[in-house]
Amino acid sequence: MGVNDLQAFLEGPGLEGGAVSVDLLKIAKNVTQRQQPHNTNRKIRPIGNKLKLIVDAENCLDRLYGGYFSDWACGGQWNRMVQFLSLLTQAIERGNIELAVVFNGTIEQCRINEWIAEQANVRQRVGMVLKHINTKGTPPPKIWWTPPTCLRSALRMALRHLGVTVMCTMDDHHQEVIAYCREYGFHGLLADDAEYAAFDPPRYFSSENLKLTYKGSIETKEYMISELTKTLKITQEQVCIMAALLGNFLLPESELQDLYKKLNLTKVNPDTGVENNIKKLSEFVSTLPSPSNMDALVTAVFGSLEDKRSSKFRQSVQYYLNGTASGFLKYCTPPAKSKPKKNFTNSDNLSNHAKTEDHDLDTSGFASETTEQEQESLHNYKQATAHCVIAEFDGLDGMNGLKDTNNKEEKCENNIASTVRKLIAMESVSDDSPLSSDPSRFNGVSNGSVNSNKPTASTSSSRVNILMGNANASNNVQASPKIAKTNKSTISSNSIAPSVSPDVLRTASLRHQKGLMAPLILHVLSTQEIRLPCLMEDEGNREFPPIHDIYQPLRQRIYAVLFNLHHLRYVHAKKKESGELPDNAAQPDVIVKEWIHSRSNPYQCPEEVKAEPLPWAVPTLQRLWFGPSVDDKRRRMRALLSCLNSDMPLILNTAYVPQHMLIMACVLRYIMSQDKPIMRRHELDAFLCQAFNPNLMNPQYLQELTLNIVTSRGVQLAALFMKGVDMALVANDACGAPLPWLMCCPWLYFDGKLFHYTLTRSSHAKNILEVCENYIERVVKVERMRKAILEGLDVKFAKVPLPPFTGPPMLRSIPPPCFPAMNMNANRGGGGGATSLRQRPIPSRGGQLQIAGVVVGSWGANYGYQGNVRQQMVPAGYNPRGGGGGGRGGRGGGGASGGSARGGRGQNRRPGMPSFPVNARKNQANKKRNINKSNKGQKQQGVSLTVKTDGGDVPVNDVALPEDNATVIKEEDCAKIVEHKGQGDGPCEIDPTTNSPD
Repeated sequence: MGVNDLQAFLEGPGLEGGAVSVDLLKIAKNVTQRQQPHNTNRKIRPIGNKLKLIVDAENCLDRLYGGYFSDWACGGQWNRMVQFLSLLTQAIERGNIELAVVFNGTIEQCRINEWIAEQANVRQRVGMVLKHINTKGTPPPKIWWTPPTCLRSALRMALRHLGVTVMCTMDDHHQEVIAYCREYGFHGLLADDAEYAAFDPPRYFSSENLKLTYKGSIETKEYMISELTKTLKITQEQVCIMAALLGNFLLPESELQDLYKKLNLTKVNPDTGVENNIKKLSEFVSTLPSPSNMDALVTAVFGSLEDKRSSKFRQSVQYYLNGTASGFLKYCTPPAKSKPKKNFTNSDNLSNHAKTEDHDLDTSGFASETTEQEQESLHNYKQATAHCVIAEFDGLDGMNGLKDTNNKEEKCENNIASTVRKLIAMESVSDDSPLSSDPSRFNGVSNGSVNSNKPTASTSSSRVNILMGNANASNNVQASPKIAKTNKSTISSNSIAPSVSPDVLRTASLRHQKGLMAPLILHVLSTQEIRLPCLMEDEGNREFPPIHDIYQPLRQRIYAVLFNLHHLRYVHAKKKESGELPDNAAQPDVIVKEWIHSRSNPYQCPEEVKAEPLPWAVPTLQRLWFGPSVDDKRRRMRALLSCLNSDMPLILNTAYVPQHMLIMACVLRYIMSQDKPIMRRHELDAFLCQAFNPNLMNPQYLQELTLNIVTSRGVQLAALFMKGVDMALVANDACGAPLPWLMCCPWLYFDGKLFHYTLTRSSHAKNILEVCENYIERVVKVERMRKAILEGLDVKFAKVPLPPFTGPPMLRSIPPPCFPAMNMNANRGGGGGATSLRQRPIPSRGGQLQIAGVVVGSWGANYGYQGNVRQQMVPAGYNPRGGGGGGRGGRGGGGASGGSARGGRGQNRRPGMPSFPVNARKNQANKKRNINKSNKGQKQQGVSLTVKTDGGDVPVNDVALPEDNATVIKEEDCAKIVEHKGQGDGPCEIDPTTNSPD
């Protein structure tokens, strides 16, 4: 049982006419025709002649991503996502439809159990996906679809770029979505959630069935709530009662088992259980009194008002009633608020100095987001996407496009500002009163005094509080046992609850609501608590630590920036010098609670993490966000680079790192700066080579690209990188957005499918020139960017594990010490596994089996193949006519035993210890030396090498290379690359005197 059964019944076949297929473009056309003016002479058309739909993004992440791409597990195909969204927005604009996409930006304490259960399902799917990849080596089926890491951030930026209204909720996601839908006159809602069915929106469309067809139509299904009430013979208020009795986050179904037994409700059966249970429960609900008489309703359900579940049941019913049309109108008038008392903390006195310094700053928005910077970033974005082949991808066209985008953002801001002014008009706020906000949302933190002319930071929060009525139903619910356990956690005595500047809090709230900022920042500022979801990683992997643990130092620095930890400790030190504090007083610490999964703590309680300051005097958050000077701009960028361990000169040199790849370079440098080596050399090259690949922004090419194999390590590396991108975006917002948001978009530098393709090539290629398809210009760019990433680091690449020996069956039985020393395979990564071994067999120089001095068996050498040509090797000391097994003409031509293809002796004899002749002839040794000398002379003369350029294939000598000799491929380096014989393809050097490897 559960409230989701109501949605399942609405979609299922048991309710005839409950879900009807519709075309949104036809509905929009009908809305436009009904609202056309009757007088054709009128020049002004009526306002609101579009079909306005609000979309709950949490219910259709896969639809907004573009569907179940076959390679979603590879890390995200972001350019295909942007292509789909651009086509969708074009169809919507042509069809006269207006969309508003809402993301869940809340941290609802009362829904923590739901979130933990959801993460358990994600972990289960991730385990099945990685198991499938390990066993099959192919992309997983769509039934296990899991949102790629950083999908929500990428969607927010893509929709913002395409001019779609984006919002994030703050307190209660479902209540704020339905409230926004009713307040601004939206015609319908796209979602798939049973709670919206209980709210009875104006029109309820399915987001799961949303399709953009090749014909250009937008098809989906419409849920008919009227058919639900008609079939079950109940009213809309009784639907709210039934939703409460099905079990939800306020009143769990585990506490209603006695009622289910009384009504003879069985466990959910996918075929018939849901339909039977809903019908039986509706019959019981139809006999209950109206919710207007709550005492009688509670008595009829539980038999007594003293039942311990009565308060939760009241809150649950009221929660759904407040989302209905009548409930929204009933609770429009806000309750009277008493003047909150100022709560002084230790951090108030510490931050007074900062407030007096920054009181003259313009706090209307980030100082970094000026018109000049927007124009510059737009120009740089167009240059970065100049070779993009996405049709009509760039929705911003010069200043006109910039004005259009600004108008759409101003429209969203005006909607929020109107609500703010409305709430301010209804409340009497004196000049010396604190910031008008819900103290429960900000965890009791005092915000100081501000002028009443400034807008309040609580817009959506106040609206939800109005809707929630008397009891603050969702916020004041009794904590679950897990939450109660976390409240008992011990915090060090020197930890403080820092205050947040009202200007910072107001700006963070507005940017959060408009989707311009990572939700994690407002969570940290308001509750000092965050939730870290499960990622695409193997929990039993020992090659590198858990991904969240890798980025924990980055999060600690972000906390220090947000709470001005450096300033707090500076003031604390000054007070110790002046004698206001004792000398043994400990420095103040800021604690943030992180919900993170581990074997020892599977989301049972949050981990307490201390903020760690940056190694230099970081300005206050107000100065970082609102400081307009050139020094403030420089400090913002330095703070961002310091958080990512990337405060080096070359990282900001656009000749080495283009601006649109700065986030990528910083994330890769952060990974490379870890104490434990994580990435291998060829894996770092794979990231860089795919970023400079011209097909990165060609969705058609990426769609037709076929992956021969998908590796588990490649999937986890992509998740590691994209999580770093997500955290880098958080750090950029926390530092005042020194890097423009258009330069942070992940589709400018990463594609999961292309990364896996490049990773496979890199693991088998001999050099980076081969990975770059012999384009020397691309090699130079990769070398330059790698130099900037590794500048000043003690580079330690992860070791490549030894591949298992896969030789002939009889050779496997010989003990390892009996074999002569053999070189490993020549691929750059060495991690190709069985596939690389099949392509590059491990060589064996042949041998003889002697018993009592008599040769009874021999086998020849296996030199492998390169370019479909068998390599020949005749080492000194071997007699090709004897039993040495030199080549195909020998007696033992590459078989497992003495009798191979052409050797007849000893075919059925058991192999023994290999023996090599030690009486090499002197003239053969001299001949070998002469051959080596002649080869050495050829080396000195150089090798003719041609590379690909934009003008065609030209010799290396004719290629104009940059002046920086430290980062170019020299001619002699290319000669070395060609001469390199590999560790599994070329002949082994044999000492002629000892007949053994050097």
